[in-house]
Amino acid sequence: MDPFAYDENDVVVTREKTHAAGVPAVVVSLRRGIEQMGAVRTARTLSALNQRDGFDCPGCAWPETPGHRKYAEFCENGAKAVADEATRRTVTPEFFSTHSVRDLLGRTDYWLGQQGRLTHPMVLYPDASHYTPIDWDQAYRLIAEELHGLDSPHEAVFYTSGRTSNEAAFVYQLMIRAFGTNNMPDCSNMCHESSGTALTDSIGIGKGSVSIPDLEGADLIIVAGQNPGTNHPRMLSTLEQAKANGAKVIAVNPLPEAGLLRFKDPQKAHGVVGSGIPIADTFLQIRIGGDQALFQALGRLILEAEDREPGRVLDHEFIENHCAGFDEYAEHLRKIDFDTVIAATGLTMDQISDTAAQLVNSRRTIICWAMGLTQQTHGVATITDAVNLLLLRGMIGKPGAGVCPVRGHSNVQGDRTMGIWEKMPESFLAALDAEFGIASPREHGYDTVDAIRAMRDGRARVFIAMGGNFAAATPDSPTTEAALRRCALTVQVSTKLNRSHLVHGRTALILPSLGRTDRDVRPGGKQAVTVEDSMSVVHLSRGSLRPASPHLRSEVAIVCELAATLFGHEHSVPWARFASDYDTIRDAIARVIPGFAEFNTRVRQPDGFVLPHPPRDLRRFETDTGKANFATNPLHWVPVPADGLILQTLRSHDQYNTTIYGLDDRYRGVKGGRRVLFVNREDLVRLGFGEGDRVDLVSEWTAPDGHAEQRIAENFRLVAYPTPPGNAAAYYPETNPLVPLDHVAERSNTPVSKAIPIKLVGRAR
Repeated sequence: MDPFAYDENDVVVTREKTHAAGVPAVVVSLRRGIEQMGAVRTARTLSALNQRDGFDCPGCAWPETPGHRKYAEFCENGAKAVADEATRRTVTPEFFSTHSVRDLLGRTDYWLGQQGRLTHPMVLYPDASHYTPIDWDQAYRLIAEELHGLDSPHEAVFYTSGRTSNEAAFVYQLMIRAFGTNNMPDCSNMCHESSGTALTDSIGIGKGSVSIPDLEGADLIIVAGQNPGTNHPRMLSTLEQAKANGAKVIAVNPLPEAGLLRFKDPQKAHGVVGSGIPIADTFLQIRIGGDQALFQALGRLILEAEDREPGRVLDHEFIENHCAGFDEYAEHLRKIDFDTVIAATGLTMDQISDTAAQLVNSRRTIICWAMGLTQQTHGVATITDAVNLLLLRGMIGKPGAGVCPVRGHSNVQGDRTMGIWEKMPESFLAALDAEFGIASPREHGYDTVDAIRAMRDGRARVFIAMGGNFAAATPDSPTTEAALRRCALTVQVSTKLNRSHLVHGRTALILPSLGRTDRDVRPGGKQAVTVEDSMSVVHLSRGSLRPASPHLRSEVAIVCELAATLFGHEHSVPWARFASDYDTIRDAIARVIPGFAEFNTRVRQPDGFVLPHPPRDLRRFETDTGKANFATNPLHWVPVPADGLILQTLRSHDQYNTTIYGLDDRYRGVKGGRRVLFVNREDLVRLGFGEGDRVDLVSEWTAPDGHAEQRIAENFRLVAYPTPPGNAAAYYPETNPLVPLDHVAERSNTPVSKAIPIKLVGRAR
């Protein structure tokens, strides 16, 4: 019997949990580690996770507390991520000779991921049914020949995952620009692109402005559209400390998430034998897409509080000296209709007024958010309206206050800092050209959605991915898969088997890479890489495990060796030197990117170093006005269709992005399956269904040209759950087929995965 096969009809549903972590988190962490790595390897690996002389977690980008490390500096999902990467299971050439691509396409994502680490470079030739081995040099020549054969460099697309190190990202974008294109879609396009766009407009830099000490010293923390219990569990320890220091926490979310209800820290007595700590003092169960309406209503109430007590509520000095656009914003807010706000949010006026009062009384406020805000049509506007609340009270550039976009993948922020963006500014490109004697293209390239469109339409013929699982991570799965299959060549640099290896171009390559946990020894000695966390701290990561195969190469080496083949060994960029010694890459980064002076010296400090952030450090706002900008946005919200629901996609507690660790969502009471739809009981009655019924999900969307489109995801079990009436939730990537490629956030082009109108169609029993 296949241990990783399962039947969705066998799923078991129990009551959802009202707390996160605790002893079960420890038990699950150890069990997964021992299953994948064995007891000795588990102890060795977890003891090095997030330690100063160890390796950075390949999961989320939540930072460590400066100057402090626990012995167990990781969470349950971090332990799962490490077990998944450091597994002793392997996918060898013999595996591929046994399993055809067609056979593997019929397997689940969970099954594919559980097969183990890739061990050899593999190629799938045109019309072949099986991948076969290929040596590295031959693989590089194949890629170079295909790239040189393009009519234009813009016919190539180069994708990047947020797991990629700073060093690998820097040489990757350098190779791409030397080749002649800015086609650099990355995973940030699908998650926090709305954050970067909004923050750049509002404060002049697309990054958060707070640190762990700021959170621990805040009076009020608003956590909106985020589930830290599953997605960033170590954040709960920070929130616990903030509450111990007197902070109040307001959770704004459609679902009552266990981690924001109560946290049982397994490293403290009250988390083992006690009842833990309640995290959210206030839970605002908002309707999907209603956050902007809430933020605008709060802004109006703050203005009205100032009217009652002139000079005591707004920070007039900050607004006068550091902000632009206040008068237009204030005029807009005074016209906000509270009946519309209540309809959009599902909240009561008392709840909204109480939240406004807390904002008025707080001296140090931080707003945190994640995908619940960014993956909306009006995501950019929503975030700028959140920033507006902070600007009213002068909550940028002071201790304990600011913006906190909580990013997902471990180095997604660092990748952008290193130049992985299709729209890098002239200052970066000019510095890159001066350092290396190349001529970077200035024409903007494709982001993720535009790259899919280009492949679909035949305007891009080569797709290369540095990590990630593009086919499973992207929206509109049938369209994306058809687009990839139109390519002449697809190349995946990967650690584990995934669906993107099976959705391929005419020729396909799998290039197996070292992971974060692996020892990386090059001719220049043992190497370390660096990452940048969510709070702009850059630090070292040193893998220590013996690689799964002697045939694995680091991402840095793969890029540099490919570039040497592509451009020749006389190229102006010293690719061989970079591949041999990563310190030389960091020296080049120090000369090209502001904030990285003396990179090699400062990153070897115990906690690394913090990159400059003008709004935080100097209250300097490098925007088009030279000031922080109040945004005036039309109010947008998402009405519930009379005969349907609004769906948000989300993670199970047993997954990280597209990586499925297991089949249980302990916090939501689901065991043994993933095709479930969480629906309010009132909606089950309204739509004529019962709990446990099986349905197909049909998304309905009107395209910009006016024609209606339908998409379907089959065979979901209905689970009664305390969602807001009219709202539903289900896991991705199973629901990615429902997200239209052209349904994107205004200005950021981020897929709208959190507001999908759906209908339920019953299935025969």
